[in-house]
Amino acid sequence: MPRQTNFLQEATARQIVQRAMSIIHHSVNVMDSNGVIIASGNASRLYQRHEGAVLALTENRVVEIDEATAQHLKGVQPGINLPFSFRNQLVGRDWGFRRSGPGASLWRTGKNGGGADGGTGCDARSTSVGKALREELANQLLQGHSEPGSREAMAAYLELDLQQPRIVWLLELYEPQPQVLRGLLAELEITQREALITMTSFNELVLLRPACMKQGVWDVQQERKLAQQLQHEIQQRFGLRLIVGGFYSGEEGVYRSIQTARAVQTMAHRLKLVQHTLFYDDYPLPSLLCDLGEDWRAQELSRPWRQLSAQDEKGMLRNTLRHYFNQNCDQTKTAAQLHIHVNTLRYRLQRVEKTTGLKINQLADVLQLYIGYVDAGLNCVNAQNNVLFYHFVCVYR
Repeated sequence: MPRQTNFLQEATARQIVQRAMSIIHHSVNVMDSNGVIIASGNASRLYQRHEGAVLALTENRVVEIDEATAQHLKGVQPGINLPFSFRNQLVGRDWGFRRSGPGASLWRTGKNGGGADGGTGCDARSTSVGKALREELANQLLQGHSEPGSREAMAAYLELDLQQPRIVWLLELYEPQPQVLRGLLAELEITQREALITMTSFNELVLLRPACMKQGVWDVQQERKLAQQLQHEIQQRFGLRLIVGGFYSGEEGVYRSIQTARAVQTMAHRLKLVQHTLFYDDYPLPSLLCDLGEDWRAQELSRPWRQLSAQDEKGMLRNTLRHYFNQNCDQTKTAAQLHIHVNTLRYRLQRVEKTTGLKINQLADVLQLYIGYVDAGLNCVNAQNNVLFYHFVCVYR
């Protein structure tokens, strides 16, 4: 005898199955809020309890079951488990079998399957399907590659313009607390409605925000203002660091932006930086060098500086070079800052040349010394050297 669930009628569930199967051409099940199959392309599965549905409903998230996982669950086959809600109340769960790549046909099921928003015609971003698609689109943009037409299809459903330039804002909780992260996500979904948001780890969210543009050019000052404003609003309630990646236009712009944000994140961890807000544009060279780690190229570039360090026991020559670089290689200003005569400065620079075999007045040579200087700061592990590097980045900015 047909049964009626608290929210989802079996007649509606059958319509969802029929419409979904006309799109993806695979069997689809719809479960009620208890995880019981109430409509299916396979009649023999009706009224069975689906463990994958229970997981999706319990955690209120999209659950993808692969072949290996399906073998360990009762009444489950490989597929996508998608919870959907009506007026913020979980109604049931949709399951679509698929044999193609991850997320294949999911957007079409959400768009045309009917019933995923309870028939209310709600804004796509507020439905379970809409949220799932926004997260999937964000992930594909961050990965820099996707199945042909996949991004375009999801963007069309979500009514988003893929040509709109976006920039990565990375929010990292200092302490991984799932409840706090969920609270942060819920708030950002309201206050950052134009952003695509994805959870990338237990203590991290990534926002793909529309970049601040002014007459076709990225407005970096406005971007800073908005980032600092958000940090000010949420810092006391959510202890976190906000990292703004670099801005890049074009199809792979978001992918490059997340790479630069990750480079800054690595630098911040390695140097134990205390700033709550960091911008890639403030630290391009240090963050890129830091990301090289122990790469042989970084080692080779810093070799002259290491030679100098080995023979400069008191650190006088290295300290002279630090001031020299901080003054943009201006000898007069450097001498004034060191309280020495310009001739004394020149003598010290000649000693640097003799020790390293490089020429201070040759751009390629002085650049190699500068990179070695930066790399040395990045590799400092004691407090004194970290202070020196902090001084460097402040001047560098």
